[in-house]
Amino acid sequence: MLQTFISALRANASNDALLTHTRRRHARREQDRCIALAYGQSFPVENWSQGGVLLNGDDRLFGKGQDIEITLKFKLRNMIMDIDLRGRVVRKGAGKVAVQFAPAGRAVRRSFQRVIDDCIAAEFAQSQMLQPV
Repeated sequence: MLQTFISALRANASNDALLTHTRRRHARREQDRCIALAYGQSFPVENWSQGGVLLNGDDRLFGKGQDIEITLKFKLRNMIMDIDLRGRVVRKGAGKVAVQFAPAGRAVRRSFQRVIDDCIAAEFAQSQMLQPV
């Protein structure tokens, strides 16, 4: 009972604001400027998390259950960051492809955290700018 009470007090780190319950391990991120490279082509990223990515593009290029190598390219404030990943297509259709990433090492997790930190810092800096009256 005490464990339930304590877990209810913890802050929710997910940005899935409309959902009260989610099975996701990692929060989805939509606002970051990012593209994905796979098979020598670039694909717009609809949203991503540390566990996977949802791509926009021709879903006929991908097969459900197919293992792929993918590179996510993030536009940070001072640089472009590439994160190379392996994943598996878990869902496709209607011009969208969902890829679940294979378990990542410490360096990849650190890179994802750097992207998130950069986004938060940029949002904070933007909020401190004076707005014209």
